[in-house]
Amino acid sequence: MDASPQTPAHLASGTIIDDYRIDRVMGGGGFAIVYRAQSLSDGQEVVIKEYFPAKLSRRDEQGVVQPIHENSRSLFLQGRKLFFQEASTLASLDHPNIAAIVGFFHANGTVYTAMRYDRGVSLYGYIKRKGGGLSEERLLSIVLPLLDCLRLVHSRGLLHLDIKPGNIYLRQDAGPILLDFGAVRKLARCAPSYVFPIVSHGFSPIEQGRKSARLGPWTDLYALGATMRASIEAKAPPPARDRMERDTLVPAVVAFQGQYSPAFLAALDAVMGVHPAERPQTVDEFIAALTG
Repeated sequence: MDASPQTPAHLASGTIIDDYRIDRVMGGGGFAIVYRAQSLSDGQEVVIKEYFPAKLSRRDEQGVVQPIHENSRSLFLQGRKLFFQEASTLASLDHPNIAAIVGFFHANGTVYTAMRYDRGVSLYGYIKRKGGGLSEERLLSIVLPLLDCLRLVHSRGLLHLDIKPGNIYLRQDAGPILLDFGAVRKLARCAPSYVFPIVSHGFSPIEQGRKSARLGPWTDLYALGATMRASIEAKAPPPARDRMERDTLVPAVVAFQGQYSPAFLAALDAVMGVHPAERPQTVDEFIAALTG
């Protein structure tokens, strides 16, 4: 039966799926809905992500997620496969700064991942509350653990491809964690068969929006650099496409002179080079530049 206009996109509080009871909706983006939930077997608090591409799918009155139209079925199924791949990828990456997957399963015509819940705030929310202006010491306390995490990701031949303040979570009693590996790709598949390019304006580099471009660690590093810049200015940098046509971004060594160390600012400018060859090519190169 088709969904009525009143059928909500999200699952209702109290819904049971697999071993979990949905408590409330926490948020969502273009491809997923995020819930706070509780394990029925041990009472553990978890975060549940449900594959729900807003432009491709709907929920019927039985709660089943399905393509809106028949011509969107292929993209819906392809995305569902990639979403499930994210869970298996995360489960294989054992690192304190990567969200811990505690389960993934099929239900309601779609797929779900369950992650351990940690109290804290997204970097986006933290920047908004602080109004930017994060100190060099604070930025390094966030960025260096994430770089260690990216070193592991890249060593497995993977790229994250969606690093931005909204995908970084600052835990109250531990270090930051990198979220949302839904865009993760194997390096070998990043051109020219690269599909479902996810471009976050201001954070994704120029090559990420070009199907024939070669992607690599330098692609993730640009996004992390843009995140650092946003942490200082409380706004996203100009989109890479605009910078390619006319770069209006004032170099960090000029804009923030005297507020941060020269090595830190020079590294930030280098990692945000518009052209991939201008940037540090590996995590270790960036760390060396960043820490002087």
